[in-house]
Amino acid sequence: MKPIKHIFAFLFTVFILSCHSSNQSNVPVVGFVDAFEDATISQARTGFNDALKKNGFSEDQKNIKIEYRNAQGSIPTLTQIVNYFVFEPVNLLATCTTLSTVTAIQKTKTIPIFEMVSPTPERMKVLDASGKAPSNLFGACEDLPYIDTSFSLIPKLLKPKGAKLVVGMIYNQSEPQSQDAKERIQSLADKMNITLVALPLNSSADAQLVTQSLLDKNIDAFFANPDNTVFASFETILKSCEQHNVPIFTSEAGLVKRGAVAAFGADIYQWGYQAGQQAAQYLKTGKKDGLKPEMVKVRKRVYNPAAVKKYNIAIPANFEPVK
Repeated sequence: MKPIKHIFAFLFTVFILSCHSSNQSNVPVVGFVDAFEDATISQARTGFNDALKKNGFSEDQKNIKIEYRNAQGSIPTLTQIVNYFVFEPVNLLATCTTLSTVTAIQKTKTIPIFEMVSPTPERMKVLDASGKAPSNLFGACEDLPYIDTSFSLIPKLLKPKGAKLVVGMIYNQSEPQSQDAKERIQSLADKMNITLVALPLNSSADAQLVTQSLLDKNIDAFFANPDNTVFASFETILKSCEQHNVPIFTSEAGLVKRGAVAAFGADIYQWGYQAGQQAAQYLKTGKKDGLKPEMVKVRKRVYNPAAVKKYNIAIPANFEPVK
């Protein structure tokens, strides 16, 4: 048995060395971490890669290597992915959505992290005792005030069935930014004399059941807030809402393309592109000077022509149709 054990030990050593071989060359390695599979969120990765290409970094030219991993919604898998990239180590991490970013922050204090589709460091609760963000965190982030404009669209575009507009929403109790968004929307609803019915959804598997519970409360509209669980289960939510003639509004332009009526929100592709621009700057200079988490620069007012027609809604002239 001993010779066999020696063979396995040898093969394992060769495997480990081969994993590190990519970092032994002069080609920089990017570890791209996606928390889950989603048609809208994937646009960020495309934007990030396009920004690198625009700045001369392309796998076709063999001057960069992008190792992509998707956790498929599994937190243990996400942790393993980040640990692997840190162990190699890669030259930089690109993290898409909050869970990926927070996990990366927890696992490394030295490898530069370029976040996208994630909130501000304050919203992620990753500030240190002195109120500073991690020194290795960069990229593009978003704060909650942009939700205000999107939510305020609802009373402007809809006529309530009753005396008071009733809006339903789903939030994820395990995600700090989702809980924060829910509290902000509740505050907005109170100021606008809107009844908000909010139910927790911590797993996309329960999306249909929770959405039906909202619809049973005779809501006039559904607000899809920036929440990973909402993204992952959007088609289920959309189908149920359409069956009950309840329009969906959102703060995410990507969800409008998938069936929501309208939004004033971040362009996910541009969000990734903005993070990619920062990553390219770091790759060019090898320095972090001037880099920091910055707010998303590109937001769009968009509407879905099919949804607008279905619900007979008049859209302001400054909104453009999704393509």
